[in-house]
Parts: sequence; structure tokens; C-alpha cells
Amino acid sequence: MKKIIIIDGGPRKTFNTASMLKSFAEGASSVSEEIEVKTVRLYDLDYKGCISCLGCKLKGRASNICRFKDALTPVLEEIATADGLVLGSPIYFGDVTGQMRAFLERLTFPWLSYNDYSLTAPRRMPVVLVETMNGTPERNNSNGYGTMEWPIANALGEPERLVAYNTYQVKDYSRYELAGFSEEDKRRYRDEHWQHDLQQVHDSGRRMAEKIR
Repeated sequence: MKKIIIIDGGPRKTFNTASMLKSFAEGASSVSEEIEVKTVRLYDLDYKGCISCLGCKLKGRASNICRFKDALTPVLEEIATADGLVLGSPIYFGDVTGQMRAFLERLTFPWLSYNDYSLTAPRRMPVVLVETMNGTPERNNSNGYGTMEWPIANALGEPERLVAYNTYQVKDYSRYELAGFSEEDKRRYRDEHWQHDLQQVHDSGRRMAEKIR
């Protein structure tokens, strides 16, 4: 059976990023019952970023899967045998969440050879990067996945990037000190774009599933 792993790097289980990834999963699952689609929520796991133990680079024991053992270990091992990978994160201060960054360190550092600086993942696979953010297409400070796109593109393949802009931050703006935002404008933008954003990731899920089937 083919497998797609979805990594949810957002803290909220039912909000923007989670909704986008759920739509992707539904699109991928609609193609074939022979494709397993699994979602992993990073905020549910107790793990660290790279601790620079260099266990993945020991002579005679080099590994392109992180050797440090914690709750992330089975996830990394499962990705190593997967057929597709999806990463999703809200954008905080222009970057992915700390949990997503820590995950990416553990995922990609073992791929890097300090002999010749080549990048080799256990296997190549299609990748989709999903971002949700408060910024608009015209005004945002997002670096997205930043420098971490480089090892992903080189070791796995050029990723597809999908962005949902100007997303709702909370369900009820009257309860928070958010006067710098117009809830009316936010609602109008959401009404015009949100279903399109969900459809885009749904279609992306179908494309990935059809590609690996």
C-alpha cells in the first residue's frame, strides 16, 4: 500500500492549518483506497530539535535517519518509507512554527554529507508545503519554510507551495485586543477566498495520490 504522511506543525487542532491539511487528506483519499493518508500533529509529540550529537555521521554507521531516540523517531522512520510528504504550518513572525523548524532539523540534517555536502534522503518523493498566515499577498513578511526548502528540494524533489493568506486569527474578535484588524474586512476576504484555498489543497491531494498510485 502507498502512503502519504502529513505533518501538521500548527498548535490548533481545528483551525486554519488543520483545516487545510484535512482538505488535502480528503483529496488524496478520494483517489484510491490503496493509498493510506496519515496525519501527524507535532504539538502532540514530546521531542527536541537537532542536538548535534552527530550520531547520523559516525564512521561506518552513518545514517540518513536521525539516531536520537524520542517521540519523533517513529515518525521519521515512517517518512523514510513513505511515498509522499506534506508539511503544514502557520506563519509566526515570518517563519514556520518552532515545532516545525525543530522537526525539519531532525528530518533533513541526517541527509547532509559532511564529506562532499551532498544531500541524500532515504527516497525521493513528491512534497507539498502548506502555509497559513495573517498577511495578505500584497503585504506579508513570510519567509515560508526559508532555508529548509533547500534540503527538501535537493533531497526529495521540488516542492509545491500552497498559501492561505489573511486567515481568521480567532472566531470572535471582540474578545481580544486586536483593534489593528478589521473583522469585517477579514470576514469579507475569508468569504471570497477560503473555499478556494481549501479546494486548492484538495486538488493538490488528488494530484499527489494520482502521481504515486
